[in-house]
Amino acid sequence: MVSKLFSILKLKCPQCRKGNLLVANPYQLKHFNKVNDHCPHCKLHFKIEPSFFYGSMYVSYGLGVGISIAVYVLLLLFGLAQGMILNFSIISVCLIVLMPYINALSKVIWAGFFFKFDPKYDQDQV
Repeated sequence: MVSKLFSILKLKCPQCRKGNLLVANPYQLKHFNKVNDHCPHCKLHFKIEPSFFYGSMYVSYGLGVGISIAVYVLLLLFGLAQGMILNFSIISVCLIVLMPYINALSKVIWAGFFFKFDPKYDQDQV
């Protein structure tokens, strides 16, 4: 059985934890932010209403704030916090580099609020 945290980090379907939620890798900019209509493994329909994934923007905001705080704390711990402008620049670069993954991760977390894991899909015969 795949753990919930592992399936979220690997951007998998919240119901079966095996199929991909996204069409492609988040860093493949041609398919940036595109969600599959159905799970390739369990056939779950992801878009339960129009603009369903707009709610993931709230999750994305929370993830961005959390990552910003974590980067700042790491700068403080390693003694690299040299000034407000430099700290802001480092945090901004980190957020820009992680933006595609943060957006994808927020969609998986958002879908996880509405779709629950079904153990019957944990078997390989599906």
